[in-house]
Amino acid sequence: LKFVEEAVELKEPFFWYLAHNAPHWPLQATDADIAKYKGKYLKGWDALRAERHKRMIKTGIVKKNWPITPRDTQAAAWDELDDAKKKEMDLKMAIYAAQIDRVDQNIGKLVAKLKELGIFENTLILFLADNGGCAEGGKFGFDRHKDKRTGTAESFSSYGLAWANASDTPFRRYKHWVHEGGIATPLIAHWPAVIKQRGKLTHQPGHVIDIMATCCDIAGDAYPQSCKGARITPLEGKSLVPIFQGKQRTGHNAIFWEHEGNSAVRKGKWKLVSKHPGRWELYDLEADRTELNNLARTNAKKAEELKAIYRAWAKRANVLPWPIKRPNKKK
Repeated sequence: LKFVEEAVELKEPFFWYLAHNAPHWPLQATDADIAKYKGKYLKGWDALRAERHKRMIKTGIVKKNWPITPRDTQAAAWDELDDAKKKEMDLKMAIYAAQIDRVDQNIGKLVAKLKELGIFENTLILFLADNGGCAEGGKFGFDRHKDKRTGTAESFSSYGLAWANASDTPFRRYKHWVHEGGIATPLIAHWPAVIKQRGKLTHQPGHVIDIMATCCDIAGDAYPQSCKGARITPLEGKSLVPIFQGKQRTGHNAIFWEHEGNSAVRKGKWKLVSKHPGRWELYDLEADRTELNNLARTNAKKAEELKAIYRAWAKRANVLPWPIKRPNKKK
Protein backbone atom coordinates (compact mmCIF):
# COMPACT_ATOMS: atom_id res chain seq x y z
CA LEU A 1 0.00 0.00 0.00
CA LYS A 2 2.91 2.32 0.76
CA PHE A 3 4.36 1.55 -2.68
CA VAL A 4 1.13 2.60 -4.38
CA GLU A 5 0.92 5.78 -2.29
CA GLU A 6 4.48 6.70 -3.26
CA ALA A 7 3.78 6.14 -6.96
CA VAL A 8 0.72 8.37 -6.82
CA GLU A 9 2.66 11.08 -4.98
CA LEU A 10 5.24 11.01 -7.79
CA LYS A 11 2.42 11.13 -10.36
CA GLU A 12 3.99 8.17 -12.10
CA PRO A 13 2.42 5.04 -13.59
CA PHE A 14 3.35 1.95 -11.61
CA PHE A 15 3.67 -1.79 -12.03
CA TRP A 16 3.32 -4.08 -9.04
CA TYR A 17 3.82 -7.83 -9.12
CA LEU A 18 2.31 -9.17 -5.91
CA ALA A 19 2.91 -12.89 -5.37
CA HIS A 20 1.14 -14.33 -2.35
CA ASN A 21 2.57 -17.59 -1.02
CA ALA A 22 -0.93 -18.71 -0.02
CA PRO A 23 -2.64 -21.01 -0.78
CA HIS A 24 0.53 -23.00 -1.51
CA TRP A 25 1.66 -25.40 1.20
CA PRO A 26 2.54 -25.29 4.05
CA LEU A 27 -1.04 -25.02 5.27
CA GLN A 28 -0.90 -22.11 7.72
CA ALA A 29 -3.67 -19.67 8.65
CA THR A 30 -5.13 -17.77 11.57
CA ASP A 31 -7.54 -19.53 13.92
CA ALA A 32 -10.22 -16.95 13.10
CA ASP A 33 -10.01 -17.62 9.38
CA ILE A 34 -9.91 -21.40 9.82
CA ALA A 35 -13.00 -21.28 12.04
CA LYS A 36 -15.06 -19.90 9.13
CA TYR A 37 -14.57 -23.10 7.14
CA LYS A 38 -14.03 -25.90 9.65
CA GLY A 39 -16.75 -28.50 9.19
CA LYS A 40 -17.81 -27.25 5.75
CA TYR A 41 -15.84 -30.00 3.98
CA LEU A 42 -17.11 -32.99 5.95
CA LYS A 43 -19.36 -33.91 3.02
CA GLY A 44 -16.10 -34.90 1.28
CA TRP A 45 -14.36 -34.53 -2.03
CA ASP A 46 -16.74 -36.79 -3.98
CA ALA A 47 -19.81 -34.70 -3.19
CA LEU A 48 -17.92 -31.43 -3.57
CA ARG A 49 -16.54 -32.39 -6.99
CA ALA A 50 -20.09 -33.08 -8.20
CA GLU A 51 -21.38 -29.80 -6.72
CA ARG A 52 -18.55 -27.77 -8.22
CA HIS A 53 -18.98 -29.32 -11.65
CA LYS A 54 -22.70 -28.51 -11.61
CA ARG A 55 -22.00 -24.92 -10.51
CA MET A 56 -19.29 -24.45 -13.16
CA ILE A 57 -21.71 -25.55 -15.88
CA LYS A 58 -24.38 -23.16 -14.57
CA THR A 59 -21.97 -20.20 -14.58
CA GLY A 60 -20.61 -21.03 -18.03
CA ILE A 61 -17.07 -21.84 -16.94
CA VAL A 62 -17.28 -25.32 -18.46
CA LYS A 63 -19.60 -26.83 -21.06
CA LYS A 64 -22.32 -29.30 -20.19
CA ASN A 65 -20.94 -31.81 -22.71
CA TRP A 66 -17.57 -31.99 -20.92
CA PRO A 67 -18.10 -34.80 -18.38
CA ILE A 68 -16.33 -34.64 -15.05
CA THR A 69 -13.31 -36.94 -14.87
CA PRO A 70 -13.59 -40.00 -12.61
CA ARG A 71 -12.13 -39.69 -9.14
CA ASP A 72 -8.36 -40.23 -9.30
CA THR A 73 -7.62 -43.91 -8.80
CA GLN A 74 -5.12 -43.01 -6.05
CA ALA A 75 -7.77 -41.15 -4.05
CA ALA A 76 -9.94 -43.03 -1.58
CA ALA A 77 -13.72 -42.79 -1.70
CA TRP A 78 -14.76 -40.31 1.00
CA ASP A 79 -17.35 -42.66 2.46
CA GLU A 80 -14.64 -45.28 3.07
CA LEU A 81 -12.78 -43.02 5.53
CA ASP A 82 -13.32 -43.32 9.26
CA ASP A 83 -14.55 -40.30 11.24
CA ALA A 84 -11.08 -39.38 12.51
CA LYS A 85 -9.64 -39.23 8.98
CA LYS A 86 -12.64 -37.26 7.74
CA LYS A 87 -12.11 -34.65 10.48
CA GLU A 88 -8.39 -34.50 9.69
CA MET A 89 -9.04 -33.93 5.98
CA ASP A 90 -11.84 -31.44 6.69
CA LEU A 91 -9.36 -29.42 8.76
CA LYS A 92 -6.76 -29.44 5.99
CA MET A 93 -9.22 -28.14 3.43
CA ALA A 94 -10.53 -25.58 5.91
CA ILE A 95 -6.99 -24.23 6.34
CA TYR A 96 -6.56 -24.14 2.57
CA ALA A 97 -9.82 -22.18 2.26
CA ALA A 98 -8.70 -19.87 5.07
CA GLN A 99 -5.51 -19.09 3.14
CA ILE A 100 -7.57 -18.10 0.10
CA ASP A 101 -9.82 -16.01 2.35
CA ARG A 102 -6.79 -14.12 3.68
CA VAL A 103 -5.49 -13.46 0.16
CA ASP A 104 -8.94 -12.08 -0.68
CA GLN A 105 -8.90 -9.86 2.41
CA ASN A 106 -5.57 -8.36 1.42
CA ILE A 107 -6.59 -7.79 -2.20
CA GLY A 108 -9.58 -6.00 -0.70
CA LYS A 109 -7.21 -3.69 1.19
CA LEU A 110 -5.40 -2.93 -2.05
CA VAL A 111 -8.66 -2.19 -3.89
CA ALA A 112 -9.76 0.11 -1.05
CA LYS A 113 -6.48 2.02 -1.28
CA LEU A 114 -6.79 2.40 -5.06
CA LYS A 115 -10.29 3.82 -4.58
CA GLU A 116 -9.09 6.14 -1.80
CA LEU A 117 -6.39 7.50 -4.12
CA GLY A 118 -8.85 7.96 -7.00
CA ILE A 119 -7.05 5.61 -9.42
CA PHE A 120 -9.14 2.47 -9.16
CA GLU A 121 -11.05 3.00 -12.42
CA ASN A 122 -7.87 3.32 -14.47
CA THR A 123 -5.79 0.61 -12.80
CA LEU A 124 -5.52 -2.76 -14.52
CA ILE A 125 -5.61 -5.62 -12.03
CA LEU A 126 -4.71 -9.09 -13.32
CA PHE A 127 -5.38 -11.95 -10.92
CA LEU A 128 -4.16 -15.40 -11.84
CA ALA A 129 -2.77 -18.67 -10.52
CA ASP A 130 0.39 -20.20 -11.95
CA ASN A 131 -0.79 -23.83 -12.02
CA GLY A 132 -3.51 -26.25 -10.99
CA GLY A 133 -3.94 -27.93 -7.63
CA CYS A 134 -0.90 -29.57 -6.08
CA ALA A 135 -1.05 -33.30 -5.27
CA GLU A 136 2.27 -33.44 -3.43
CA GLY A 137 2.33 -35.57 -0.32
CA GLY A 138 0.22 -38.52 -1.46
CA LYS A 139 -3.54 -38.93 -1.28
CA PHE A 140 -3.85 -37.43 2.22
CA GLY A 141 -0.96 -34.95 1.99
CA PHE A 142 2.17 -34.79 4.13
CA ASP A 143 2.69 -33.64 7.72
CA ARG A 144 6.31 -32.72 8.35
CA HIS A 145 5.97 -31.65 11.93
CA LYS A 146 5.71 -33.24 15.33
CA ASP A 147 3.53 -32.24 18.25
CA LYS A 148 2.26 -29.16 16.43
CA ARG A 149 -1.33 -28.45 15.55
CA THR A 150 -1.85 -28.42 11.79
CA GLY A 151 -2.36 -24.89 10.52
CA THR A 152 -0.11 -23.04 12.96
CA ALA A 153 3.03 -21.20 11.88
CA GLU A 154 5.11 -24.04 13.33
CA SER A 155 3.33 -26.78 11.36
CA PHE A 156 4.18 -27.92 7.83
CA SER A 157 1.47 -29.80 5.92
CA SER A 158 -0.05 -30.18 2.46
CA TYR A 159 -3.64 -31.09 1.60
CA GLY A 160 -2.76 -33.95 -0.75
CA LEU A 161 -3.92 -35.57 -3.95
CA ALA A 162 -7.56 -36.20 -3.04
CA TRP A 163 -8.28 -32.54 -2.31
CA ALA A 164 -6.21 -31.44 -5.31
CA ASN A 165 -8.46 -33.69 -7.40
CA ALA A 166 -11.40 -31.65 -6.08
CA SER A 167 -9.60 -28.34 -6.64
CA ASP A 168 -9.02 -29.25 -10.29
CA THR A 169 -12.65 -30.16 -10.98
CA PRO A 170 -13.52 -31.27 -13.65
CA PHE A 171 -10.05 -31.85 -15.13
CA ARG A 172 -7.33 -34.52 -15.01
CA ARG A 173 -3.99 -34.42 -13.20
CA TYR A 174 -2.28 -31.67 -11.22
CA LYS A 175 0.58 -29.21 -10.96
CA HIS A 176 3.74 -30.70 -12.59
CA TRP A 177 1.71 -32.23 -15.44
CA VAL A 178 0.39 -30.41 -18.47
CA HIS A 179 -3.02 -32.00 -18.83
CA GLU A 180 -5.73 -29.44 -18.14
CA GLY A 181 -5.73 -30.05 -14.38
CA GLY A 182 -2.14 -28.85 -14.25
CA ILE A 183 -2.32 -25.82 -16.54
CA ALA A 184 -5.91 -24.54 -16.79
CA THR A 185 -6.22 -21.57 -14.45
CA PRO A 186 -8.42 -18.48 -14.41
CA LEU A 187 -7.25 -15.01 -15.36
CA ILE A 188 -9.43 -12.27 -13.91
CA ALA A 189 -8.90 -8.83 -15.46
CA HIS A 190 -10.34 -5.67 -13.88
CA TRP A 191 -9.91 -2.33 -15.66
CA PRO A 192 -13.15 -0.29 -15.67
CA ALA A 193 -11.71 2.48 -17.85
CA VAL A 194 -11.14 -0.02 -20.68
CA ILE A 195 -13.08 -3.21 -19.97
CA LYS A 196 -16.73 -2.45 -20.71
CA GLN A 197 -18.03 -6.04 -20.65
CA ARG A 198 -17.82 -6.29 -16.89
CA GLY A 199 -18.60 -9.61 -15.26
CA LYS A 200 -18.32 -11.47 -18.56
CA LEU A 201 -16.49 -14.67 -19.42
CA THR A 202 -14.28 -15.15 -22.44
CA HIS A 203 -12.92 -18.51 -23.53
CA GLN A 204 -10.22 -17.11 -25.78
CA PRO A 205 -7.12 -19.07 -24.76
CA GLY A 206 -4.09 -17.27 -23.40
CA HIS A 207 -0.80 -18.14 -21.74
CA VAL A 208 1.23 -16.64 -18.92
CA ILE A 209 3.75 -15.48 -21.56
CA ASP A 210 1.08 -13.02 -22.69
CA ILE A 211 1.40 -10.98 -19.49
CA MET A 212 4.68 -9.37 -20.54
CA ALA A 213 3.34 -8.57 -24.00
CA THR A 214 0.22 -7.05 -22.44
CA CYS A 215 2.27 -4.84 -20.10
CA CYS A 216 4.45 -3.62 -22.98
CA ASP A 217 1.35 -2.86 -25.05
CA ILE A 218 -0.29 -0.86 -22.26
CA ALA A 219 2.95 1.01 -21.51
CA GLY A 220 3.33 1.87 -25.20
CA ASP A 221 6.82 0.44 -25.34
CA ALA A 222 8.43 -2.27 -27.45
CA TYR A 223 10.12 -5.27 -25.88
CA PRO A 224 13.91 -4.74 -26.25
CA GLN A 225 15.88 -6.74 -28.78
CA SER A 226 19.21 -6.44 -26.99
CA CYS A 227 20.83 -5.38 -23.73
CA LYS A 228 24.41 -4.09 -23.50
CA GLY A 229 25.16 -5.59 -26.89
CA ALA A 230 23.75 -9.03 -26.05
CA ARG A 231 20.78 -10.34 -28.03
CA ILE A 232 17.63 -10.94 -25.99
CA THR A 233 15.39 -13.91 -26.71
CA PRO A 234 12.44 -12.48 -28.68
CA LEU A 235 9.10 -12.04 -26.95
CA GLU A 236 6.68 -14.87 -27.74
CA GLY A 237 3.64 -13.61 -25.86
CA LYS A 238 0.79 -11.67 -27.46
CA SER A 239 -1.09 -8.77 -25.90
CA LEU A 240 -4.40 -9.48 -24.18
CA VAL A 241 -5.59 -5.88 -24.64
CA PRO A 242 -7.85 -6.70 -27.64
CA ILE A 243 -9.70 -9.18 -25.41
CA PHE A 244 -10.06 -6.51 -22.72
CA GLN A 245 -11.61 -4.29 -25.42
CA GLY A 246 -14.18 -6.97 -26.24
CA LYS A 247 -12.54 -8.00 -29.50
CA GLN A 248 -11.47 -11.34 -30.93
CA ARG A 249 -7.70 -11.13 -30.88
CA THR A 250 -5.28 -12.68 -33.33
CA GLY A 251 -3.95 -15.25 -30.92
CA HIS A 252 -1.12 -17.72 -31.00
CA ASN A 253 -0.70 -20.10 -33.89
CA ALA A 254 0.09 -22.62 -31.15
CA ILE A 255 0.78 -22.63 -27.41
CA PHE A 256 3.39 -24.90 -25.81
CA TRP A 257 4.22 -26.37 -22.41
CA GLU A 258 7.07 -28.46 -21.01
CA HIS A 259 7.74 -29.21 -17.35
CA GLU A 260 9.89 -32.05 -16.06
CA GLY A 261 9.45 -33.90 -19.34
CA ASN A 262 5.67 -33.46 -19.40
CA SER A 263 4.86 -31.89 -22.75
CA ALA A 264 1.95 -30.35 -24.63
CA VAL A 265 1.03 -28.22 -27.61
CA ARG A 266 -2.34 -26.64 -28.32
CA LYS A 267 -3.31 -25.43 -31.79
CA GLY A 268 -6.88 -24.27 -32.20
CA LYS A 269 -9.16 -26.89 -30.72
CA TRP A 270 -6.48 -29.59 -30.80
CA LYS A 271 -4.16 -30.47 -27.94
CA LEU A 272 -1.35 -33.01 -27.99
CA VAL A 273 -0.12 -33.92 -24.50
CA SER A 274 2.04 -36.51 -22.76
CA LYS A 275 2.80 -37.45 -19.19
CA HIS A 276 6.51 -38.26 -19.04
CA PRO A 277 7.62 -40.84 -20.06
CA GLY A 278 4.30 -41.92 -21.58
CA ARG A 279 2.95 -41.76 -25.10
CA TRP A 280 1.42 -38.73 -26.78
CA GLU A 281 -2.35 -38.26 -26.38
CA LEU A 282 -4.56 -36.19 -28.70
CA TYR A 283 -7.73 -34.37 -27.63
CA ASP A 284 -10.37 -32.20 -29.27
CA LEU A 285 -10.78 -29.54 -26.56
CA GLU A 286 -13.99 -28.14 -28.00
CA ALA A 287 -15.70 -31.51 -27.59
CA ASP A 288 -13.59 -32.97 -24.78
CA ARG A 289 -11.89 -30.38 -22.56
CA THR A 290 -11.64 -32.93 -19.74
CA GLU A 291 -9.37 -35.10 -21.91
CA LEU A 292 -11.21 -38.40 -21.66
CA ASN A 293 -11.29 -39.44 -25.34
CA ASN A 294 -7.76 -39.96 -26.69
CA LEU A 295 -7.81 -39.57 -30.50
CA ALA A 296 -4.10 -40.20 -31.10
CA ARG A 297 -4.75 -43.46 -32.94
CA THR A 298 -7.89 -42.51 -34.82
CA ASN A 299 -6.43 -39.18 -35.95
CA ALA A 300 -2.75 -40.08 -36.32
CA LYS A 301 -2.26 -37.44 -39.03
CA LYS A 302 -3.21 -34.59 -36.68
CA ALA A 303 -1.06 -36.08 -33.92
CA GLU A 304 1.98 -36.19 -36.21
CA GLU A 305 1.34 -32.60 -37.33
CA LEU A 306 1.33 -31.39 -33.73
CA LYS A 307 4.38 -33.49 -32.84
CA ALA A 308 6.35 -31.74 -35.58
CA ILE A 309 5.22 -28.30 -34.33
CA TYR A 310 6.16 -29.22 -30.76
CA ARG A 311 9.62 -30.50 -31.73
CA ALA A 312 10.37 -27.33 -33.70
CA TRP A 313 9.37 -25.21 -30.69
CA ALA A 314 11.37 -27.38 -28.26
CA LYS A 315 14.47 -26.88 -30.38
CA ARG A 316 13.92 -23.13 -30.68
CA ALA A 317 13.16 -22.74 -26.97
CA ASN A 318 16.14 -24.87 -25.83
CA VAL A 319 13.95 -27.47 -24.13
CA LEU A 320 16.30 -30.13 -22.81
CA PRO A 321 15.47 -33.85 -22.68
CA TRP A 322 14.21 -34.99 -19.28
CA PRO A 323 15.79 -35.93 -16.97
CA ILE A 324 18.46 -33.33 -17.62
CA LYS A 325 21.93 -34.89 -17.68
CA ARG A 326 24.50 -32.54 -16.27
CA PRO A 327 28.21 -33.05 -16.91
CA ASN A 328 30.28 -34.29 -13.98
CA LYS A 329 32.33 -31.55 -12.38
CA LYS A 330 36.07 -32.00 -12.41
CA LYS A 331 37.69 -32.37 -9.01
